[in-house]
Amino acid sequence: MKRSFIANNPSVLIFIACLGLFTLGVTLMSEAFGTAVISTSFVKTLGKTLCLCLVAIAMDLVWGYCGILSLGHFAFFGLGGYMIGMWLMYARTEQIVVASLANAEIPPTAQEVTDAIGNQIFGVVGGSDFPAIWAFADSLAIQLALVVLVPGLLALVFGWLAFRSRVTGVYLSILTQAMTLALSLYLFQNDSGLRGNNGLSGLQNIPGAEAIPQSEISIYFFWASALALLLGYLLAAWVVSGKFGSVVRGIRDDEARVRFLGYSVEGYKLFVFTLTAVIAGIAGALYYPQAGIINPAEIAPIASIYLAVWVAIGGRGRLYGAVIGAATVSLLSSWFTGGQAPSINLGFYTIDWVDWWLVLLGFSFVLVTLFAPKGIGGLFDYLVRKGDAK
Repeated sequence: MKRSFIANNPSVLIFIACLGLFTLGVTLMSEAFGTAVISTSFVKTLGKTLCLCLVAIAMDLVWGYCGILSLGHFAFFGLGGYMIGMWLMYARTEQIVVASLANAEIPPTAQEVTDAIGNQIFGVVGGSDFPAIWAFADSLAIQLALVVLVPGLLALVFGWLAFRSRVTGVYLSILTQAMTLALSLYLFQNDSGLRGNNGLSGLQNIPGAEAIPQSEISIYFFWASALALLLGYLLAAWVVSGKFGSVVRGIRDDEARVRFLGYSVEGYKLFVFTLTAVIAGIAGALYYPQAGIINPAEIAPIASIYLAVWVAIGGRGRLYGAVIGAATVSLLSSWFTGGQAPSINLGFYTIDWVDWWLVLLGFSFVLVTLFAPKGIGGLFDYLVRKGDAK
């Protein structure tokens, strides 16, 4: 008898319940719709954390299930942020320019408005003309489509070139890291069309929502992030279930054997790689309006390495493990680097966690690798098995 999707994935219902309760709890404690126990800034932190959980699911799908250690998935995350950031910055600047020219004696022409917008956006890098990549920045619908298309097409082209050449293992990881490094170095240039090191800023100012307080906007983005995480989890769980999931895990465990059985290994890997890039792009498009700014440093290779560390700590090959790992590290990072963690005075030296957080993170990764290779998610599996044994 064929089992249902939920029967094959019992963690899905648990995840839906936990996410639903968490979302409801944050809403009821927010400044906008609740008791104001949770500040608006912390609601944004929680919303960003949900986005990081979504990109962690993408990383777990491509690495934990398919065996492709990609050190470039945060590049797709950043590209999604840039695509929506272009519209946010253009539309907001257009409002400011139009308002400032409204009282002019001679009404400005459309070209004069466009030139003024370009000067406002690119004046910081010594320019005023719109690059070709900004051709559709005035269209929200097109930029939303580009959130999916740009990361997806880049992953499709890169994956096709790499997988058809049968590049695997550490060599593929190096290639993905090289792609990310090349992209970040290009974006650092002022003539990249995306304001170089300055990046895109003011993204928290949503055009047309000036009358809505940030406390409400933060909750709306929090809800959108929770919904995206839910849909991403369901999609990933569906992908790894059934025959397709078995083939993907087979590729991870013994790629040569799966190819010998007649499966198109390159096709499966390309599909997973492209799909996860799209998921990462969507996560980035929700993350950066909550962060308020994006710059090339967000796409640096170290960010993708951190992403792999999150998944490893949470438990590779377990979707809920990826969520746990990303949420744990993200919230601890905010606590340690936000000055909330008390410094430790050893007498001869004072440990300031703002400086030592990355050391602690690296040390935690080493400990998990050595003593708990299945991560935090593996502990849940152990407790469940122990409970069933009783």
